Amino acid sequence: MVRLLILVEGETEETFVNEVLSPHLYTNGFHSISAKLMGNARNRNRRGGIRGWSTVKDEIVRHLNRDQALYVSIMVDYYALPGGENKPNAWPGRLQASSLSFSKKAQYIEAKLAEDISKSVDTKRFIPYIMMHEFEGLLFSDCKKFADSVARSDLAKEFQAIRDAYSSPEEINDSPQTHPSKRIKDLMPRYEKPLFGNLAAIDIGLSSFRAECPGFRCWLEKLEALSKD
Repeated sequence: MVRLLILVEGETEETFVNEVLSPHLYTNGFHSISAKLMGNARNRNRRGGIRGWSTVKDEIVRHLNRDQALYVSIMVDYYALPGGENKPNAWPGRLQASSLSFSKKAQYIEAKLAEDISKSVDTKRFIPYIMMHEFEGLLFSDCKKFADSVARSDLAKEFQAIRDAYSSPEEINDSPQTHPSKRIKDLMPRYEKPLFGNLAAIDIGLSSFRAECPGFRCWLEKLEALSKD
């Protein structure tokens, strides 16, 4: 029976794991699934932004070493992921990934994270997931359900127009002016990420995320496969 810990960067992702992802995985034979905010995020004076890689790495290694039967995954946004040459908070591969084609960005970073973790612990129980470009991108998997779930059915066409400009919802880009949550807030200024984002995720469902978002589908399949080993 598989036990899984998923480290996340915010309350939206934490709620998603607990209310949407976990029920699905339990039906696939998992024994326990828990979500944890990275680095005791609730105790931070400043809540915004993801922690530096060295801090997150220490936490991952600590969990893997403490419990030899535990699997650890991470769920973090590519957008605003710390990068930069020789910066202490930089995540491995983030700087180089910016010059790669879209389809290679997340895979490249995930491979670099696993490579760095392997210096301290066996990585067979580590499943990294870099979400392109952020959680809100997934919500464009079904624009009608998204609009209905936030009581703004009038926005379905606008959401769909954004979605139709890309080959998948994950490609909705990551500039400060056009990343997914900015686009949503431009259309719906009262959008509250933890509340509305997860209401929409529940209504849209994992099947739509799986069908529309290749990166998410790959991660979900990796998790599902754990119960078959």
